[in-house]
Amino acid sequence: MGVGGAGARAGDGGAVTHLPTLAGGIDRDRDAVIAGLTLPWNSGVVEGHGNRIKMLKRQMFGRAGFSLLRKRVLLAP
Repeated sequence: MGVGGAGARAGDGGAVTHLPTLAGGIDRDRDAVIAGLTLPWNSGVVEGHGNRIKMLKRQMFGRAGFSLLRKRVLLAP
């Protein structure tokens, strides 16, 4: 099984048929793609905080109300 697995075989309607759609989407968003690859800024810090909050929310599911979750989010390192 190579890259793409069994769905990459020609003629079975697998992943290869979606490549032109992917390429067209990248081409339509060319400016955004170039900016994302060349600019020194990224949204890593914001994504990290969002990921941390989601993790805490999942840990607290079913344990207590929103007030305890809020305290945990604000006090967690």
